[in-house]
Amino acid sequence: MTFKLIGHPAPTAFLDLPWHLPLAAWPADRVVPVTRGISRHVVRFISADGVLYALKELPEEPAVREYRLLRQLAARQLRVVSAVGAVTGRTSLGDGEPLDAVLITRHLEFSLPYRTLFGRRGIADLRRSLLQALAELLVQLHLAGFFWGDCSLSNTLFRRDAGSLAAYLVDAETGELHPTISDRMREYDLAIAEENIAGELLDLEAALGSLPGIDPFATARELRGCYESLWSELTREEVFRPGERYRLEARLRRINELGFDAKEIELVATAGGERLRLQTQLVEPGHHRRRLLRLTGLDVQENQARRLLNDLMSYRAHLEQAEGHSIPEAVAASRWLVEVFEPALALIPPELRNKLEPAELYHQILDHRWFLSQAAGQDVGMEQAVRSYVAHVLRFVPDERTVLGVPEPEPDAAEG
Repeated sequence: MTFKLIGHPAPTAFLDLPWHLPLAAWPADRVVPVTRGISRHVVRFISADGVLYALKELPEEPAVREYRLLRQLAARQLRVVSAVGAVTGRTSLGDGEPLDAVLITRHLEFSLPYRTLFGRRGIADLRRSLLQALAELLVQLHLAGFFWGDCSLSNTLFRRDAGSLAAYLVDAETGELHPTISDRMREYDLAIAEENIAGELLDLEAALGSLPGIDPFATARELRGCYESLWSELTREEVFRPGERYRLEARLRRINELGFDAKEIELVATAGGERLRLQTQLVEPGHHRRRLLRLTGLDVQENQARRLLNDLMSYRAHLEQAEGHSIPEAVAASRWLVEVFEPALALIPPELRNKLEPAELYHQILDHRWFLSQAAGQDVGMEQAVRSYVAHVLRFVPDERTVLGVPEPEPDAAEG
């Protein structure tokens, strides 16, 4: 038996895995059953040193190529799964026959395949949230010069983000990284995405029955509108007349609200005024996420950061009114973290804290507090809100840190 592990230092537990066997033949006691999407390749999950990893079997060249692509995309702070390594040069123990390589990625905690989302609560408009999240991911990748080549719901994982969704690329096998991406390549990615999404939703209908409010073909077409609207906001040129700098500030604010930043701003004098050219990209963490991270050390999703910042600013205003003087933002953030955020989460029983990410828990607590206060006609306070949320909501929420499930059928069985 021979094999070579390419990548960063990996857990020593990897050395004891049965690399001399095809993944499909690995014994059940070496793998962890995890709910996952449909894949054209054999995929298995293993636990090493308390961390969950996904193993995908494919030929050596595409495995190494995908590993390097994922590393490059992660270095640009894009939303992709974390590539750990690739195992190549595998041979069987008995006859020394060559085996396919294995790509190793770290399991994205609290992530859900799109099929699982249709059986979960908490997303008010699942159709719109799915499309918006996928469109945002595709725009982010295109701005970075990445051509996906197989954009689909199946090749994406989703994490809850303050009542919405954030999308992560999980399969870069067909991708290409360029300095910039052409309009023709963007159009091809959109066409492939529409075709894939329509097919995936039709398959979902066949498995689950009618999907309320979702027409597979209309939904797939709608992705283009979401994408083009966002792409235009981030890349279009504008002309400003003298005295209209406020419009520039408004444009930059809209870009920030979308979770993007202006990488470079160029103002070119023309006969009609100053022409604005923007180079925009998602800088992960985004505008709100970066600000919350700087103030509190909390690294969360963009919408979660926006919600937590709003709560922080509200608490700051309350403190200033109560104490009769101005409070620096950094001081207010430190007090909010110690006096509000952490005590609220501490009220949640330890056995329930891993059901959702801490920031998502806090977001849902804020929502619950608002509904309770509306019904009571007065603010019910954080402690009452948390206890009610735990008793009536959280106890019935599925654990999403790692979604365990039954083994999926392999590609040939699924297609049959």
